[in-house]
Amino acid sequence: MIEQQIRPWDVLDAGVLEVIRLTPRELFVPEQHHNLAFSDLEIPLSHGQYMMAPKLEARMLQALQVKPGDRVLEIGTGGGFVTACLARLSTHVDTVEWFEDLSVRAQSILVKLEIQNVSFFQGDALSECADQQYDVIAVTASMPVYRDVFESRLAADGRMFVVTGHAPAMQAQLLTRVDPKGLHCTTLFETSLPPLLGLEEPGAFQL
Repeated sequence: MIEQQIRPWDVLDAGVLEVIRLTPRELFVPEQHHNLAFSDLEIPLSHGQYMMAPKLEARMLQALQVKPGDRVLEIGTGGGFVTACLARLSTHVDTVEWFEDLSVRAQSILVKLEIQNVSFFQGDALSECADQQYDVIAVTASMPVYRDVFESRLAADGRMFVVTGHAPAMQAQLLTRVDPKGLHCTTLFETSLPPLLGLEEPGAFQL
């Protein structure tokens, strides 16, 4: 998976490759899809949600440049694999999941792996952890039109990964806090993710 899917997609960060190698992805895949654990595709979860393809997970982790000492907010726990990787790269992860069964399942897997620096929240990501500041924010669902709903949680020099637009050609972007009121946006690549639940689509501009 690493050599045939992830490296060819320009993921060369040694720390990211190592954490993916050490995190048993097959544990996070629903039992009926175990044979797809290392395939280059999205894996269905419940409620119409998906685990991202391995190369997208890796590219996101590389773009975020997660390091020891970082506090991380993950929007969308999903299967929990990215949660585990973020936890192993950082000091602490707060992860928010809309669906209770997905949150509970991911938490049980991280307990088995003895990953203890994660706090799980179930509910609306727009309201959970709203008063906290983070060095890294990973939004693992898309915004049809970009909205600044998470910007106030991004600390100085913080990085946020977000996907905007409509299928099939959405834009993965990295937003970096450059000053208290300013963000720099870098477009990374095209992809497609399910929309963020609870976020209405206004008539707003895109980054």
